[in-house]
Amino acid sequence: QVQLVESGGGLVQAGGSLRLSCAASGRTFSSDTMGWFRQAPGKDRDFVSSIMWSGSSTYADSVKGRFTISRDNAKNTVYLQMNSLKPEDTGVYYCVLKTKGYSGWGSWGQGTQVTVSS
Repeated sequence: QVQLVESGGGLVQAGGSLRLSCAASGRTFSSDTMGWFRQAPGKDRDFVSSIMWSGSSTYADSVKGRFTISRDNAKNTVYLQMNSLKPEDTGVYYCVLKTKGYSGWGSWGQGTQVTVSS
């Protein structure tokens, strides 16, 4: 069974930085796409970023130039480096996994809270 465990969330002032980590367990994930979604209070979950097995990455327009996604396949871990944080980045951040050959995000972590104060 796939398990995704996020860490690294917290409270930070606007302009600050945080690095989120997501450790995956249950099998090897080197061929899969991993990523991050976030959910602000009272809003839907939105896509933030994803990274394929090749290292090719995608970002939401709202975080381009500020967030960087990376992965360490040997550790089954994906990271999200968040710089120049804004209050609108506040929310619960979820790690997600898309198994190679499938179209949807089939596995979700429990989420980690990120709060950016103004």
